[in-house]
Amino acid sequence: MPDDRPYANDLEEYQDEAYFDPADGGRRFDSHLLREPVTILPKRKPVLLSPMNTVTDAMRAMKGEHCGAVVVTGDGSAATPVTGIFTERDVLFRIVDGGRNPATLALGDVMTQQPECLEDTQTIAEALNMMSVGGFRNIPVVDAERHPRTIISVREVVQFLVESFPQEVLNLGGDRQRQREGG
Repeated sequence: MPDDRPYANDLEEYQDEAYFDPADGGRRFDSHLLREPVTILPKRKPVLLSPMNTVTDAMRAMKGEHCGAVVVTGDGSAATPVTGIFTERDVLFRIVDGGRNPATLALGDVMTQQPECLEDTQTIAEALNMMSVGGFRNIPVVDAERHPRTIISVREVVQFLVESFPQEVLNLGGDRQRQREGG
């Protein structure tokens, strides 16, 4: 039997497309939610460092703040534009795998330079798209001059969606046995 429903990703034309099946008692996914600016997501102040800080400084800051990335600006403050990002993945792939000494290695030598950022006017849909397509776990949110405002992670987006649709998330896969592999 052919499915005559319109494609759900065509948000402009089909604003009320059901994501959850109302026949099962689920709520309808409100596509307007995806058009909200990223500023409605849970906010986390970015950890800011300069390119002159060491990798050890960055690793300590990430551990202390329980985050997976530091944002690098020209002088390590929010008054200068974002010039880079350094993540926990960089520790694994650029430091450990390369056998480099994190105590003497400057962030400027191993950070991702001029990272993709979201402007604070962009939408949740754009954030999800950037994360999915780019494989990013953390994205700096900046103003029009690229000054850092916040940072969003996959964790904040998931938390937001869980809070927006708690029943749907709690009822997913309830009769499957869950097994954990890793963290």
